Amino acid sequence: MRHVANRACIRRLSFRAFRANGTRNLIAILAILLTTVLFTSLFTIAMSINNSFEQSNFRQIGGFSHGGFKYLTEEQYNELKEDPLIKEYGLRRFLGMPFDAPFNKSHVEIGYSDANQAHWMYCNPIEGRLPAEGTDEAATDTRTLALLGVEPKLGTSFTVTFDVDGKQTTQTFTLCGWWEYDEAIVANHILIPESRVDAVLDELDITPPGKDGMTGSYNLDVMFDNAVNISEKMDTVLANHGYQDQSRTEDGYISTGVNWGYTATSLFSEMDAGTILSILCILVLILFTGYLIIYNVFQISVTNDIRFYGLLKTIGTTSRQIRRIVRQQALLLSIFGIPLGLIVGYGVGALLTPVVISRLDGIPHIATSPSPVIFILSALFALLTVLLSCRKPGRIAGRVSPIEAVRYTEGSSKRTRERRTRGAKIAQMAWANLGRNRKKTVLTVTSLALAVVLLTLTVIFTSGFDMDKYISRNMISDFVVAEASYFQTGGGFSADTALPQSVVDTVNAQGGIADGGVVYGRTTSVQEFVSEDWFRTSKSHYADQEELNAMLSVRERGADGTILDDAQIYGMDDYTRDHLNVLEGDLSTLDQPGTRNIAAVYSTDDYDNPVMDSHWAKIGDTVTLRYVEEFEFYDPSTGEVLDPENIPDDQPYRTRAIKYRDIDYTVTALVDVPYPLSYRYYGSDEFILNDQTFIQDSGTSSIMLYAFDMQDEAAVQNMETFLADATQNELSSYDFESKATYAAEFEGFRNMFLMLGGVLSFIVGLVGVLNFFNAVLTGIITRKREFAVLQSIGMTGHQLKTMLMIEGSLYTLSAILVTFALNLIFSPLLEHGMNQIFWFFSYHFTVTPILIMFPIFLLLGVLIPLVTYHATNKQSIVDRIREND
Repeated sequence: MRHVANRACIRRLSFRAFRANGTRNLIAILAILLTTVLFTSLFTIAMSINNSFEQSNFRQIGGFSHGGFKYLTEEQYNELKEDPLIKEYGLRRFLGMPFDAPFNKSHVEIGYSDANQAHWMYCNPIEGRLPAEGTDEAATDTRTLALLGVEPKLGTSFTVTFDVDGKQTTQTFTLCGWWEYDEAIVANHILIPESRVDAVLDELDITPPGKDGMTGSYNLDVMFDNAVNISEKMDTVLANHGYQDQSRTEDGYISTGVNWGYTATSLFSEMDAGTILSILCILVLILFTGYLIIYNVFQISVTNDIRFYGLLKTIGTTSRQIRRIVRQQALLLSIFGIPLGLIVGYGVGALLTPVVISRLDGIPHIATSPSPVIFILSALFALLTVLLSCRKPGRIAGRVSPIEAVRYTEGSSKRTRERRTRGAKIAQMAWANLGRNRKKTVLTVTSLALAVVLLTLTVIFTSGFDMDKYISRNMISDFVVAEASYFQTGGGFSADTALPQSVVDTVNAQGGIADGGVVYGRTTSVQEFVSEDWFRTSKSHYADQEELNAMLSVRERGADGTILDDAQIYGMDDYTRDHLNVLEGDLSTLDQPGTRNIAAVYSTDDYDNPVMDSHWAKIGDTVTLRYVEEFEFYDPSTGEVLDPENIPDDQPYRTRAIKYRDIDYTVTALVDVPYPLSYRYYGSDEFILNDQTFIQDSGTSSIMLYAFDMQDEAAVQNMETFLADATQNELSSYDFESKATYAAEFEGFRNMFLMLGGVLSFIVGLVGVLNFFNAVLTGIITRKREFAVLQSIGMTGHQLKTMLMIEGSLYTLSAILVTFALNLIFSPLLEHGMNQIFWFFSYHFTVTPILIMFPIFLLLGVLIPLVTYHATNKQSIVDRIREND
């Protein structure tokens, strides 16, 4: 058939051979279907979990835009929004927030958002619409309306008193739209027209961005073509217009924010060779799993049809044409198997996804992902697997000669070599049989090992979730109690929001407390002396050079030219200081009698790495703090002292200390304050004093929070019940956080991955067992005549079955040994990849799953060959010997 136009003939031959093998076709279609189901269900579950996980992140963040350019001028906003990289943009202008009851336990922001921005922030009215310009309209959610005591009825008027850049105002609005409250979203919004924002700013004589650096400014949120490399795209947009976000002290600085809720953002931002290798290994593992399913099916098919291919060789069919026949049959089988697998796999994924996500506390099941990527990737993976799986059987069929085909026995094509023996022993024969087709043996052993490898990696992965790391980000004690506004974003701390000692006493009266302590917060003005360079660096995130120069021109200076700036101080007792992370120095020196020692507070990144340029003070430095008792108001242009009760609205003024105490301290420690003990907002350099020094030097004793641990689990439960009830009733102005809440969230998160990994391990384990069955079946079918000859010369049926059971046991024993080896390879890769994604991951190697699976595998190694032999051994010895004659 060489050098002739015979493609149509080959296709016809392939199709007729396809039709003649109905049973084989059914098995092969089922194998392809199972492979496609595996891929589709995995991609469906993975993408649905990713979608739900991202949606949960977005709700915590408050929106799903890719990123944002913050605190812009109107000119900067109009310039950046036209950049060609930006596919969509939204505008948001923050106006203010209410802090007094009934909003003391809720985070409510008032401002303007255009239609895009409102949609990205989940502010989609289900009744009514967004406010129209030039009106007093407002749109908000049902919880905010409930706090105001307002029915969600369009046209209803409501009044809100809120803070705008330190000034309080009361405004009345008309409800034009509302949406259902989503408890997963941290911030609630009252959206008003942009014209109303400008009117309130004018009314209060506030020029954007105000004293806080953000009031009334323009925030540009954007969407790019995809969520990959968001940070780099934002940098490019800035560079296109001559701006940058790297150095606050350099010209053209604009603050940016990247939406960390997108998994692609966290993954690609930390992408390196190790992470890429981890992803590739996972993809290869999935592909190889599907390959193992289909390969053995085609190998059995070719083995059974080997005489047919030998006859084709006798009439001139080339090896290439035979390979094409095998490949075309594989594609015909794929036409039936892949579409069915996509449908069934998506259904399986849709059923498993809500079950898996239900184990993840706080992550809602939004919807099973309908992304076409699921079907495209699954179909491509399945088709690639089919093509790879039929290559080797196709080569076997193409290489066989007509004579070899007639008397084909597995492993018979290998060259033999002379060797000495000590006689035929059953165990030696079983071991030798594994070496007859080493590739098949390796494939089968690897197939069995993969299931245990995946299970072991799942256990390593989930056991690596460090609860202490996870909880320490949010809690360092069993409970933290404070005034309700302390737990709200941007709540601030003052004497009015301090925690009374009486509340601490009430909590202590419940009993069961093992240890605890308080953190005292600053309620009066405290200033520090800093260099001009540090002043510019610390303020440049919200002020440009011109604004910094203006700020410096009116700042008080020390005798040495240093600048007076606000400072934040803590007073901490022994308990709370013991929970600080010491970066350098010794915290115990803060208690040395007759000294004035202090600790400087540094910040850390998401992986608890200290940011050593986040503070100016180092060990041994002298810090001078000025405790201001009285200010005076003055005209900055003339220096004239002004009456604070009689300052005209158009009169510019500044303040300066006239009554104060300067105290010098020595820095003896550099520390990081865990978030649960911090002010929960930033802006000034922070320092820590011991509690008694704080009270003595500041002249105040306002408690910011009370943190404490319980004696046992029963005491924890009792306190949780008490605080949950009390903060809704007699202590309604106060709130609490507990470690138990975060522990439950953590367990749900870990159990979700454990369940998912268990399901995947079961699927891969099933594949491994099927491949083992296929390998045993192939060996028995191709060696039927050989077994008959052995029996004809004296081997008993019992000896033959014993040999097959030993072969099966050797397969499974080898699989366990391979599992150990593969775990040693993949575990470090898992550690590297997971550390890049989960900051609370701590690697712990384990072999427990391997030890558990060992006896199960041995049992399978004995039973499967035995059952398979009985199912196929229906012919007599004479019939099996004569079968190929």
